[in-house]
Amino acid sequence: MEIVTKIAPIALALIMLGLGLGLTGRDFLRVINNPKDFVIGFFCQLLLLPIVAYILILILNLPVEIALGIMIIAAAPGGVTTNVMTKFANGDVALSISLTAIISLISIISVPFIVLKSADLLGVTNISADITMTAITLKMALVVTVPVILGMIIRKFADNLISSNLSIVNKITTALFVIVFAAIWIEERENIFNYLKQAGFAVLVLNVVMMILAYYIAKFFATGMKQRKCIAIECGLQNGTLAVFVATQMFNDIAYMIPTAAYALIMYLTGFALIFILRRAN
Repeated sequence: MEIVTKIAPIALALIMLGLGLGLTGRDFLRVINNPKDFVIGFFCQLLLLPIVAYILILILNLPVEIALGIMIIAAAPGGVTTNVMTKFANGDVALSISLTAIISLISIISVPFIVLKSADLLGVTNISADITMTAITLKMALVVTVPVILGMIIRKFADNLISSNLSIVNKITTALFVIVFAAIWIEERENIFNYLKQAGFAVLVLNVVMMILAYYIAKFFATGMKQRKCIAIECGLQNGTLAVFVATQMFNDIAYMIPTAAYALIMYLTGFALIFILRRAN
């Protein structure tokens, strides 16, 4: 796991820098002007998703390593990929960007809280005494918050250059995501299929159930079809690189990362299937 441990923080920081390059102050002000859809997306992604994940692992009675790994990926909010997928689905891209921007910044508090609370509820005892809420929050701030803010500052002073090259930035962040997960598969190729058998079904159920739940909650409460599409996608695609970073900071065991690897594979398959369905929806 040595390679993954070294590259995950660097890859995550660069991905979050790319996120910051795509943001402006308008993405935050938009929430104030039209809060209803944001609140629904926020509720589904940050509150409902971890609750559904926890209920699922109790129902399936999963091994504790797999169970906590699922809670880690459930706690990691979607990144720039959700913005691209929302665009493909003809959804509300502005809402997607706002959700990504604000929830990513909040994640430095929400992710450690959800993961450590889940570990406590699941009876996980092999967490080092050095791993505290404050310690994880500070580490996440360095690789999440600081790069996002830096990216926004660069965007402010080089807006024309960055705006005309955002597609390149998105391609680079996607490549970094692929590199992290390729490293997991290569480094742990002897054990990974055994873990995938344990985690694959659970993450598939979580992914599909959350996209359906989010879509129908948005159908009743959001303002329109574009917003439903956005919220469903936001709840179906999680930030796998962030989940890997958190897992490697807390545990020296690949088992905790396997649900993340499984989810990363499945979410693209189900995500494109969802887009195919949503593009035909009125």
